[in-house]
Amino acid sequence: MNIVIDASAIIAVILEEPEKAFLISQTKNAALIAPNSLHWEMGNAFSLMFKKKRIGLKEAILAIKIYREIPVQYLNVDLENALSISHQYNIYAYDAYMLCCAIDNKAALLTLDQPLLEIAQKIKIKVIGGNK
Repeated sequence: MNIVIDASAIIAVILEEPEKAFLISQTKNAALIAPNSLHWEMGNAFSLMFKKKRIGLKEAILAIKIYREIPVQYLNVDLENALSISHQYNIYAYDAYMLCCAIDNKAALLTLDQPLLEIAQKIKIKVIGGNK
């Protein structure tokens, strides 16, 4: 089974957040996939953590090294479809890329991002995550 994994789920695992055990249990025997944009979304998430003084550069670099070890297949998504979803649901393109990846690959979406989870449910994407 393919599962599209987003930055919120990966960061929760890497930073040992309370959802880690649940997230790992949901990915056993699954192939993780994500749009190519995940790399940039990860960088953006860590830069936000810098601004909030939640993490330092040394910790972020270590986290990125761990991220690179996670077996994820990175895929292209249809930019026009992503922009259509972005416009229709008034969401960032990064979130639309995740949704497109799930749609295009008939995959579930693993996220801790509640607004993204709710939109995915509206468009009939199987979701894993949320408030666990």
